[in-house]
Amino acid sequence: MEPLAIPRPPIALVTGTSSGFGAATAKVFAERGFRVFGTSRSGAAGLANVETLALDVDCDRSVHACMDELRRRAGRIDVLVNNAGRAMVGACEETRADEARALFETNVFGVMRMVAATLPLMRAQGCGSIVNVGSLSGFVGVPFHGVYAASKHALAGYTEALRLEVEPFGIHVCLVEPAAHCTGIRMHRPERIVPEYDAPRSRVEATIQAQILGGNPPERVAEAILAAAVSRSPPLRHRVGGKARFAAFARRIFSARAFENVIRREFQLPGKPRRTPRCRAE
Repeated sequence: MEPLAIPRPPIALVTGTSSGFGAATAKVFAERGFRVFGTSRSGAAGLANVETLALDVDCDRSVHACMDELRRRAGRIDVLVNNAGRAMVGACEETRADEARALFETNVFGVMRMVAATLPLMRAQGCGSIVNVGSLSGFVGVPFHGVYAASKHALAGYTEALRLEVEPFGIHVCLVEPAAHCTGIRMHRPERIVPEYDAPRSRVEATIQAQILGGNPPERVAEAILAAAVSRSPPLRHRVGGKARFAAFARRIFSARAFENVIRREFQLPGKPRRTPRCRAE
């Protein structure tokens, strides 16, 4: 990817820098000569060479206040990294609509707020890069991550449309979709638990936690975000990690039934009952 010509020092705003991908990304950008603004809900400073701003992406007022402060301090923005997000593990049946809505508020609507607040400045500059941090769950419906996967699928569709809309203004948009990495992300659970799902839910949760604990460091994703941000022609989707690349490949070449079998084996999930249920319509 050919590097994009941007002013020195370029200005990067990274959301959700208190830990994980966000902290690693802010650090990598700062090391490469960016003036970096990181965000957290408290606004407390935490990273060397990173200016911290208070931001709650769930709140319109907070987003506007953050962008006003960025304009006051820097006057421009060259890169926006939408990293702030939440995760949930639970069956689709267990997840109430209000719990799903809260997840979408951060993972989808929070991104939309940040983009809407940033684009006027980037359009006026005639350039800029937006990198949205998705997930393997953005193209695979991982069981017991159904609502989380739905939010990341929504983010992928939004990113694809946004990319074409703002391209004529010299603004590049792409999606970085990592598999599990060692980030220590918290998995929220629905309040209402259905006991019938206990065994498979626990197996999925244990598998994901093992993948996180044994995964590559978040700096690997941070480097991919940086590469996408400074590229003149970034790809729409950049998969990071062997499982993410394999899943994308398998989806293309396997039948739907074969791909489902791959997922069942990955998470040790049972298949369909051997006997046809009596309630089946004739």
